[in-house]
Amino acid sequence: MPPASRKRNAARAAGLLAATGLLLLVAVASVAVGAKPLPLDQVWHGLFDDAHGEAGVIVREVRLPRTLLGLLAGAALGLAGAVMQALTRNPLAEPGILGVNAGAAAAVVSAITFLGVSSPGGYVWFALAGAAVVSVVVHVLGGSRGATPVRLALAGTAATYALYGYVNSVQLMDSAALDRMRFWTVGSLASATADVIRQVLPFIAAGVLLALALARPLNAMALGDDSARALGTRPARTRVLAMAAVTLLCGAATAACGPIVFIGLIVPHLVRALTGPDQRWILPYAAVLSPVLLLGADIAGRVVARPGELQAGIVTAVVGGPVFIHLVRRRRVAQQ
Repeated sequence: MPPASRKRNAARAAGLLAATGLLLLVAVASVAVGAKPLPLDQVWHGLFDDAHGEAGVIVREVRLPRTLLGLLAGAALGLAGAVMQALTRNPLAEPGILGVNAGAAAAVVSAITFLGVSSPGGYVWFALAGAAVVSVVVHVLGGSRGATPVRLALAGTAATYALYGYVNSVQLMDSAALDRMRFWTVGSLASATADVIRQVLPFIAAGVLLALALARPLNAMALGDDSARALGTRPARTRVLAMAAVTLLCGAATAACGPIVFIGLIVPHLVRALTGPDQRWILPYAAVLSPVLLLGADIAGRVVARPGELQAGIVTAVVGGPVFIHLVRRRRVAQQ
């Protein structure tokens, strides 16, 4: 390996280590800070000593599951966004472009309205099933083995609009469904429980492993299908596996937290500015820095609206909107 490449990789590795340290700090802050102020000694005591006191209940049963879910969901959304942008070769793509969020939302509102499901733990399986079904449908509509990034994006957009039309119609006809869905649809970590984490963990773990394994094929795909084949990559197989990874990651995160926007869009885009186009670095960086953004948004929502809280999805939307506009404007200027 040339000296310049070794130096560049050493800098990337150091940056990844620093990002991991930042993630640990934010995770600790997520456990220590909440809508109810607690001194640090009470947080420590509640975490390690007194499990049944007020501090123990708050820290162990509320903040700790919330932090763990934020770590899992953030990593899942960031990886899903990075894979989606690599798959479509569009730096402004995000996981919802395949209709995953819409499929999960349609399945959840159907479960609430027609089956009476009322708990977040019950939403998970329906949301995952809805995300998986829509991903298969989008792949078929996009041309199956002959699918291209543009056709997949168009099929996903069409499915998204159709499904959200269904969701809105059902909510308008069923006030109970509207009431139960209104917090889920804005995206929140507030419903985190150990049961929800156990349910989504296998899917997120499988999605993470699959996404990381696709780093080299996605690098080859960035050169175009013909070049990818010349390098030994099978484009159709890579697209199927990439869609499977996005479905597992985004479907599980959406099932547990609701459709949280902009994390899968912004973080991979910013990471690419640090690492360059190599997916072998983009994917790990996205997996580490995306939970930083999600947990940071959750902490901010708990602090600025005390004694209540703002949902994490609202905070990410407020922060992400201006950033997205800036990215679009900069991309437009670069193309002129």
